[in-house]
Amino acid sequence: MRKIFLIGFKDLRLAFRDPTALVLMLLAPFLLTLGMGFVTGAFGGGGSDLQEMPVLVVNQDAGELGQALVNLFQAPELAELLEPTLLDDPAAARRQVDDDQTTAAVIIPAGFTASIIPAAGQASTGEMRQIELYVNPARPTGAGIIQTIVEEFVGRVEIGRIGGEVAIAQMLESGLLQPDPQALAAAGEALGKQIAGDEAAFSAISIRKTRAVNEASQFNIMAYMAPGLALMFLMLTVAYGGRTLLTERAQGTLPRLLVTPTAVPQILAGKVLGIYLTGVAQITILVAASSLLFGLRWGDPLGLAALILAVVFGATGWGVLLTTLVRTPGQAANLGTALMLIFGILGGSFISLNNLPGALQFASRLTPNAWGLDGFTTLALGGGLGDLGGTILGLLIMGVVLFGFAVLTFNRRAILQK
Repeated sequence: MRKIFLIGFKDLRLAFRDPTALVLMLLAPFLLTLGMGFVTGAFGGGGSDLQEMPVLVVNQDAGELGQALVNLFQAPELAELLEPTLLDDPAAARRQVDDDQTTAAVIIPAGFTASIIPAAGQASTGEMRQIELYVNPARPTGAGIIQTIVEEFVGRVEIGRIGGEVAIAQMLESGLLQPDPQALAAAGEALGKQIAGDEAAFSAISIRKTRAVNEASQFNIMAYMAPGLALMFLMLTVAYGGRTLLTERAQGTLPRLLVTPTAVPQILAGKVLGIYLTGVAQITILVAASSLLFGLRWGDPLGLAALILAVVFGATGWGVLLTTLVRTPGQAANLGTALMLIFGILGGSFISLNNLPGALQFASRLTPNAWGLDGFTTLALGGGLGDLGGTILGLLIMGVVLFGFAVLTFNRRAILQK
């Protein structure tokens, strides 16, 4: 075991003493991330990631306030920001949110207006119906904007309702209004309709968010792009690490190591450990740098550490398997570059996975990039280690399977021969 660690740490030191390796591992992804920061407006507030956000509105209310909220979402002033669609079925609206087809669903219940503005001759029950805001945690920016609109709607009618109650109480005290139930109902109806007919008509209810976004966490687009680029270059690092094994064999360093009293499995395990430690150091440095540069917050430190260890494990499996499939260092370099770009596209480093066809979304699960981005996004949204169980398990299974294939291929090709 001691020999394995010695070989692994030796390769780690050599990697960080190699200027070419440092450029590929750290400088290139850092500069690319920096450039994307300027493009997306992460510096100085320039740029915007906002676009027309789809929102579903289900109006089951037959009164004025329900229609007022619908009109608010359809207002011309919000046309460039929102893309509202009216539905009749709340369950269908929730399913579209679950399937990531829309940003949120605003469900206005039946009897919503009547619970706030009683009809003539009817007394208020005092029980207000609740608007349901069903949001998509995967689209935190849009969900936050829609939440703000509905909360503004809530606040303005609450002000109107309280104002109406105070006005009636003052009229009763001054004798301007007799305590006649029918008169009180008529006055309440008149005040309620005045509120509902006003341009800023809103409703006195609380919002029930069925799938709430963590309000303590504000998602930054760089929390997606920075780890995406880091994971893409991680694939090049693990491929470069496997390439060094072929280089040492070609240069005669490996045969000299094999004549020492060190078993072949120990040498192989030490080389793989060196690749793994190099990948862990690379991702850790890049994540730390992006946190300092862009102010990113990854929440649970234990969850972040576990995710980094798991994603590098899965990527190392691909790097080792790649080494067994080529014969020369040049082939390893070329195939490693191709693997980096293909996995970068499939894994979501360049475009969102939601924009890919279904077959490619399925294929993305073969890459550690997609799993890793899921994990980093979860952490950026306020998740912790408990929310990363499926992601970490998927990466560990990927690494074990790939290492198994690599061992079989090593034995077949006898790449380590004395």
